[in-house]
Amino acid sequence: MIETLLGGLLGGAFRLAPEVLKWLDRKGERGHELAMQDKALEFEKIRGAQRMAEIGASAEAAWSTGAIEALRDAVRTQGEKTGVAWADALSSSVRPVVTYWFMALYCAAKTAAFVAAINGGALWSVAVVYAWTDADQALWAGVLNFWFLGRVFDRVRS
Repeated sequence: MIETLLGGLLGGAFRLAPEVLKWLDRKGERGHELAMQDKALEFEKIRGAQRMAEIGASAEAAWSTGAIEALRDAVRTQGEKTGVAWADALSSSVRPVVTYWFMALYCAAKTAAFVAAINGGALWSVAVVYAWTDADQALWAGVLNFWFLGRVFDRVRS
């Protein structure tokens, strides 16, 4: 009798074992599929973010190209004559007038600083040294290079 009982139990266990193994295998497959879907979703998010960055970069490049073209056109047309004598004369006088005006203001400010130093009791030699700073020297070097090197480049281009 025990053999019958054991035989029935073992037969049932052997019959259930493949089903239990199939169930465990399906459970593992579902977990694996879920993990793969999570990885695929994460990959799509990264790919979407990369694509958005590419779109942003190409839009910025297009904007920069347009801005450079607009600047090039603006600079090119600045030197062109309109054919109206007074407008052309006024247009060509703007840069020199502005340059002379700011140079006059700069010289006036430096002269005022020099006079204030002298009136404050500084020696003439000390006032000159302190009125002329490294920033002044750099500014004047830039102005002189602009005007005199510009003429050299104009001659080379002609």
